[in-house]
Amino acid sequence: MISVTVKARKVDLLKAKADMLAVGVFSDGKPTKLCAAIDKRLAGAVSKIRELGDFKAKVKSSAVVYSYGKLGAERVLLVGLGEKKNVTADTMRKAAVLAASRAVALKAKTVLFALHDGVGRKSDIAKFGQAIAEGVHYGSFRYDEFVTDDEDGRLKKLDVQAAENDAKKLSGLRKGIAVGNIVGDAQAFGRKVANRPGNIVNPPVLGDIAKKMARKTAGLSCTVMDEKQLKAKKMGGILAVGEGSASKPRLIVLKYTPAGKKAKATIGLVGKAVTFDSGGISIKPSSSMDEMKLDKSGGIAVLATIKAIAGLKPAVCVYGIIPSAENMPSATSYRPGDIVTTYSGKTVEVLNTDAEGRMILCDGLAYAVEKKCETIVDIATLTGACKVALGSYNAGLMGNDEGLIKQLEAAAKDSGEKVWHLPSGGEYLEEMKSKIADLKNIGSRWGGASTAASFLSEFIGDAKWAHVDMASVDIFSGGKDAGKVGSTGFGVRLLTSFVVNAAKKK
Repeated sequence: MISVTVKARKVDLLKAKADMLAVGVFSDGKPTKLCAAIDKRLAGAVSKIRELGDFKAKVKSSAVVYSYGKLGAERVLLVGLGEKKNVTADTMRKAAVLAASRAVALKAKTVLFALHDGVGRKSDIAKFGQAIAEGVHYGSFRYDEFVTDDEDGRLKKLDVQAAENDAKKLSGLRKGIAVGNIVGDAQAFGRKVANRPGNIVNPPVLGDIAKKMARKTAGLSCTVMDEKQLKAKKMGGILAVGEGSASKPRLIVLKYTPAGKKAKATIGLVGKAVTFDSGGISIKPSSSMDEMKLDKSGGIAVLATIKAIAGLKPAVCVYGIIPSAENMPSATSYRPGDIVTTYSGKTVEVLNTDAEGRMILCDGLAYAVEKKCETIVDIATLTGACKVALGSYNAGLMGNDEGLIKQLEAAAKDSGEKVWHLPSGGEYLEEMKSKIADLKNIGSRWGGASTAASFLSEFIGDAKWAHVDMASVDIFSGGKDAGKVGSTGFGVRLLTSFVVNAAKKK
């Protein structure tokens, strides 16, 4: 894993020594003063590459120009920002992801960033700083925990210095970077844990990871319920899913309590953590089953979000509730046709053991209600139907409160983790009613994301509730970039932004 440092400082970008200088370039208008100065030093090399059409400065595009000793930096990375009028914090985040990824590929240990040069108001600078730091952590991430071959001399450390000469802007940039470092580090932690396979991380191990994190973090407490405690509490949903595995299920409960501040509200974040999902008796096809180690992604998003929240210290009380099980076929597995009594007391007819996420989430949601969480947000890799509906670009968002939906949509805009509001309840809920139990765990072939959310809505009492189905965005489906493998870490920035914004509300 690469050790990442992101700071801001006042620096002469034309003279400062570095392995690489990353410069933001607009696709329209005149070049910035910095770009013009670099171009002059390099005898028109920047102008030439643009004239040739090799670099058009579109978002997610880049080009390398070598300085040959004419600048302090060995290389200049031109990073496309698109049209100046359309530049947002998310544009900066994407630019930083690209720049950091290129730095790792080029083994550039020290990088100067001038991505935000010439754009934005002073009021934007903290947001830009946060986005840049988040992007650096994201773009530099490589999951190589079990790679022993080091013949290519993989980069071990990346030092990024974001440059700013205006004193007021520098102050704002530093504040934003401090936040972005906390969120970015937490997301990288989450991606690392999510990528670990089922023989490394099972429910008991995940519980140990959560307890270790809590011990090292001020303001956090952690309780892990084992199978005996789950039986005593009659958490039938979690127990049913975990029955077929030698690794017994757990309920992980993290709690963040703000120190010296009166908590404005209590928020419950509930995340599905199926450490490996074979489908159980309703076994999945073998193709891509290895990816089912990522069926814990919702729970890991909650784990990492709690880590970020503890670092940011908002004035809200937050529960991170992570029901965890391994769904395996065996002589002790739960079966199609079984009727399970959940923690809420509601009964569920099991028609498909591969619809296991909702079975463990319903107990987690009922526990959040018991803990008097006024607002509950759950996140899960719940349905393939959501990916059919939305592709790989948005998570599904459903819920029972329009105000909460709007808050999450705002957090999505802030964080760059996109969601799309889908319907639930009503007719979709009727599909989930059983003739021999209170509910059944699957509906018809159609609208699977909406029927699954409707099932969950039966376990949230009077709380404001939203459900994020991240099954469409939890994993990179391809890409040449070495960093685009396995977990996307989706949900950490989204949920952190949501909680921080909620703390600011009166």
